[in-house]
Amino acid sequence: MNVFQVFGDRIRAAIRGLDLGVAEADLGRVAVEPPRDASHGDIATNAAMVLAKPLGRKPRDLAEAIAAALRADADVEAVDVAGPGFINLKIAPGFWAGLVKAIVSDPAGYGRSALGRGHKVNVEYVSANPTGPMHVGHCRGAVVGDALAGLLAFAGNDVTKEYYINDAGGQIDVLARSAFLRYREALGETIEIPEGLYPGDYLVPVGEALKAAHGDGLLAMDEADWMPLVKPVAVVMMMDMIREDLAILGVEHEVFFSEKSLHDRTGTAPSEIDAMIEDFRGRGLVYQGSLPPPKGQLPDDWEDREQTLFRASAYGDDIDRPLQKSDGSYTYFAADVAYMRSKVQRGFDEMIFILGADHGGYVKRLEAVGNAISGGKAKVVVRLCQLVKLYRAGEPVKMSKRSGDFITLREVVEEVGRDAVRFMMLMRKNDAPLDFDFVKVKEQSKDNAVFYVQYAHARCHSIFRQAREQAPDLADADPADAPFETLDDPAELALIRRLAEFPRVVESAAEAHEPHRIAFYLYDLSGDFHGHWNRGKDQPRLRFVNPVDPVSTRARLALVRAVMIVIQSGLGILGVNAPDEMR
Repeated sequence: MNVFQVFGDRIRAAIRGLDLGVAEADLGRVAVEPPRDASHGDIATNAAMVLAKPLGRKPRDLAEAIAAALRADADVEAVDVAGPGFINLKIAPGFWAGLVKAIVSDPAGYGRSALGRGHKVNVEYVSANPTGPMHVGHCRGAVVGDALAGLLAFAGNDVTKEYYINDAGGQIDVLARSAFLRYREALGETIEIPEGLYPGDYLVPVGEALKAAHGDGLLAMDEADWMPLVKPVAVVMMMDMIREDLAILGVEHEVFFSEKSLHDRTGTAPSEIDAMIEDFRGRGLVYQGSLPPPKGQLPDDWEDREQTLFRASAYGDDIDRPLQKSDGSYTYFAADVAYMRSKVQRGFDEMIFILGADHGGYVKRLEAVGNAISGGKAKVVVRLCQLVKLYRAGEPVKMSKRSGDFITLREVVEEVGRDAVRFMMLMRKNDAPLDFDFVKVKEQSKDNAVFYVQYAHARCHSIFRQAREQAPDLADADPADAPFETLDDPAELALIRRLAEFPRVVESAAEAHEPHRIAFYLYDLSGDFHGHWNRGKDQPRLRFVNPVDPVSTRARLALVRAVMIVIQSGLGILGVNAPDEMR
């Protein structure tokens, strides 16, 4: 049950009943949401404000007419008109009691939405070069992408989680040369790793694997001969390591798409990039021309001669983009375009890219490519993740010995735990910098958001354990049959109102592609719950378990069950565990 949707429908029905001649399109602009000030009521609507002009009425007069119609609703306790014409509703306690019943009657369904209508959405995230272990910079994008995928699926979308393997290009040659040095080391040589190669000891097992497969046979080969043998081994082993790192974080992709596959040709058959170029030629999306030199530092793929250009500026980009150089070789961007074409051909309605903050220049070009390929039918969304700074008790954390020059994702997760990493990575909006302090995220206090939320869920279970000891019949009773009408204390009603916000938060977060809103909501809900639990210490009549008052106990246990359900669902969206007890 989405309370705001329910009353939105009722408000629109009341307006239609006034026979004002309101157009349905104008009714679609009516917003129904919580008031900014909770003292004003439970629900606020701008109906009179947005309908006054098309109806030629004064907003305040129209608001009074709508308010009069709404007062006839049995679930509305009071209606007030504020300011120039805002309408505030206070919902009757009996309705809130019904909400608790709705939650406990359908625990898996509460908060889920049909907003996505089964749309096929591709969320591509992490997509780090397979040249080493995941580092903390990858960690934030991995969590944001994974949580966003979970959120969109919860909101009714058909979601595919994808990883793009950058297994073509110069960085893979560097990886192979670095691995070859470790191969020589495995054979007994003393090596020095020159600048420009990867120094981390994570490549030592690759050298050992090459030794086991080839003995010393590679030493007699020229680079052109050993390179095709070393590359695939190094890439496979790096991807195995990356998958293990992501698994520790609870991230699993359904599709791993190889960039190299876009370049590969089988016999006389064209590559995917070849096919994309020909497709674009037939659709007039490319032309032969030259570009003026860009301001500032020249990019690697710029050349002062005629080349194959994509008409990106016709689809919202700042400039046209080169796909094929004058010598016939493809630019890096050509593979990106062919990859986008693959997604469109696979039938995705929406393609989401979670990228690092240093990829801000890609936003317009990716949007332009998606628009051109799909004819404007597919939506492209790019979300940038700002940097994460690591601290320990306020002091910056030094670099890792294992990786050579960065802190690995595995090191962070192994120290503080998967749940803490995932939740804390979502306690800031993705485009805001984030400070991560190892000491603070292990504190057992309100200041540690993940502890505070998980403790609320564990406290719910603790209340039921207490109930089973003191009043087992009440603890095991069907919560859907509880006497919900007894939940009339202001603090209980405030807690129910917070539960009522969950479906709306899910939909708004999904529409904005902002999973951090779920984390913020869970923290607020947990605060309300802990606060109400503390009231019971001073006011015994408010305790969740009171064997001498079985009627109220049954209703309050149902309320606890509802809180537990919503916290578990919210944490599930974020990929965080909901523990039964804290250890």
